[in-house]
Amino acid sequence: MDTENPSAPPRAQSRIPGKNHPHKHPHSGVVHDNARHTTRFTVIGNHLAQHPELSGLAIGLAVYIQSVPAGAPVDIKTLAARFPEGATRIAAALRELEAHGYLRRTRERTETGRIVTRTVSCNQPGHQGTAPDTARKPVRRPAPDNRPPRKKLPPVPQPAYPAPTLLQTAHDLLAGLRRTDPRLLLSATDAEHLAPGVAAWLERDLTPTAVRHALTSDLPNEPLHRPAALLARRLAAQLPPPPPFRTPPPTTGTPAATRHPLRNCDGCDRAFRAPEPGRCGDCRSAHDSARPPR
Repeated sequence: MDTENPSAPPRAQSRIPGKNHPHKHPHSGVVHDNARHTTRFTVIGNHLAQHPELSGLAIGLAVYIQSVPAGAPVDIKTLAARFPEGATRIAAALRELEAHGYLRRTRERTETGRIVTRTVSCNQPGHQGTAPDTARKPVRRPAPDNRPPRKKLPPVPQPAYPAPTLLQTAHDLLAGLRRTDPRLLLSATDAEHLAPGVAAWLERDLTPTAVRHALTSDLPNEPLHRPAALLARRLAAQLPPPPPFRTPPPTTGTPAATRHPLRNCDGCDRAFRAPEPGRCGDCRSAHDSARPPR
């Protein structure tokens, strides 16, 4: 019987192609020691991670914002409490992300009249996503409708400067008319048609209360079969004249007040009007009072 020779050299094993030197490292540069994630991970595109123009802080904030669940607060004050960079640097980084399409911030007015900022994080700028449920639902063809087509609503006045904030105020006013008279319940399509007309009234120095009174006073007692048409006719027929022209002051005197655009405060994230980004009056006062006396 043959006996095994423990000192004999082992049988030569063939090397796997591409792995001839599994422990050999490059002379310079990064070496990746990667493990596959199975839980608690976020997919980040190299277009963000290796963006040639974004700062490191902006890339880091984009990664953090994409990793948090929907509904998590990502305003300047919350991010400044989470990271050590401070509100001013974080506000500047968020503006970088807005400029490159990774972040969209819109200002909306709540039912109480307060202006809030809604933040949308985009993991691939320029991509128009489709809701999964919409893609899977079968298309249902409408049943034949023999009713005559609905007449178009009467035209309404148009504002000279249809600013988003002005149109949002008009939408909020129209949505609240049903609280004054339940018959004035409007559809989204009707409100979209009427909003420019309401904005044209607000543009002429009328308060929302005055516009609401003009639209809801002296309504007929019978049922309103099409309230949007009635409101459209009132908006056009009762449009007040524009405010009187104010002669600008002479060049040597005090300059006329300028209506600056709405901006988000770098300290508290509230909306305020200013010529340049920065802090609101309250945050500037608090910042100045916190400085040690000289």
